[in-house]
Amino acid sequence: MSEPQRAGRRGARPGGPSLRGGHLRYWLMPGIGVKRWLALVLVGELALALAGAFLLKQVYREIIVTGPLQGVVYVLTLQFLPYGARAIPFLVAGILAFLVGVVQLMRTLLLPFGVPSGPLVEVIYQKRYLARGPRVVAIGGGTGLSTLLRGLKEHTSNITAVVTVADDGGSSGKLRTELGIAPMGDIRNCIAALADTEPLMTRLLQYRFPEDTDATQGLGGHAFGNLLIAAMSAIEDDFEEGVRQSNRVLAVRGQVVPAAPVPLTLHARTHDGREVDGQSVIARLPGIERVWVTPADVRATTEVLDAIAEADFIVLGPGSLYTSLLPSLLIPEVRDAVAASRAVRCYVANVATQVGETEGYGLAAHLAAITRHAGPGLVDVVLANDNFGAKRPEGNRSEPVALDWTPVREGPELVVRNVVDADNAHRHDSALLAAALMAMFQERSRSRPVLRVASSA
Repeated sequence: MSEPQRAGRRGARPGGPSLRGGHLRYWLMPGIGVKRWLALVLVGELALALAGAFLLKQVYREIIVTGPLQGVVYVLTLQFLPYGARAIPFLVAGILAFLVGVVQLMRTLLLPFGVPSGPLVEVIYQKRYLARGPRVVAIGGGTGLSTLLRGLKEHTSNITAVVTVADDGGSSGKLRTELGIAPMGDIRNCIAALADTEPLMTRLLQYRFPEDTDATQGLGGHAFGNLLIAAMSAIEDDFEEGVRQSNRVLAVRGQVVPAAPVPLTLHARTHDGREVDGQSVIARLPGIERVWVTPADVRATTEVLDAIAEADFIVLGPGSLYTSLLPSLLIPEVRDAVAASRAVRCYVANVATQVGETEGYGLAAHLAAITRHAGPGLVDVVLANDNFGAKRPEGNRSEPVALDWTPVREGPELVVRNVVDADNAHRHDSALLAAALMAMFQERSRSRPVLRVASSA
């Protein structure tokens, strides 16, 4: 697929209008909230125009211009055009001047309040239209969750990303050991994915200081985003509040919250009885039978429970089964809240197995692991990929997740769609995945209203 085609696909917003390639017509689309005021302005302008027209007509009748000024008046009043066509130039010029004036006036008035740069209609679209979208809770971690969020933010800004805090490798692991705070690598990735200025914000938050240089002594290997969240947590003297303030400072659509306020340690037992500790080790471990976290009595964060209780749609995955998705569901309060929720609950199956922890797994094995750890009845619908023709990266032993599971009467429904990245068979396509999820959600929630009137505040 060519780059223009990929760019066009990324720009599309199934389920909502696209803002690519022109902006004028979107001022009048539903949900923006400006039509009533534009209508009032037009009525006022029309009244002023009629008053001016009556005045000019009276002056034109009573005042006779002679001499050199007569030619000027002849040109200015367009008397060289047929009588019926004289209003057209003024009409076109008036409309253009009105539209340009209103847009620039609004931009000038909003500029001191920190409105993001870019077309004003995109700002209003985000604040008004997306604010009416469904309340979505996405639970997971790793690359899969950030890919999902990148697509979902084009459909709704009411997103809560619940991220695991069991990571113990890389920069997150170092800060976890040195500062005793929960790992923030997945939190950083999700904040970058939900940021308005995503490409630039991603580059900033993902920047890693070079290893073993005099200039970066003590910072080598650390991602800037991890240091930012760690600094914010130190300023607030609380990890939860630090993450909360990081969401505000970086102006994300929705919020990213840790599943627990303290770091978790992931443990695994294999089929041969061997026990292994640590997320970074378990990610490469084949033959996993069961995983658990410590401390076993850990409490979920308040934002997580509130978001699940208010959710319209709960999405589990995609992401590494044992090291990204299950650690959050192993927190009793999170598992119980999802089980008790009346929202549409969907499990997004991975498009490929993961060398080590899910080697040789089909869809049935993934679902069996979730049921074994979190109990039955947690999922209403399963979304799986049915496009097995995507390009596979060379040298990677991962395989497409086979559709070897058949739904039963009392179990979740299976929905299959093309949700894979055509250029990488091991990754979801964020736009296709979000479009499939939103279409599925709308189909299953027609009996109850989803869109809500945004607050005037």
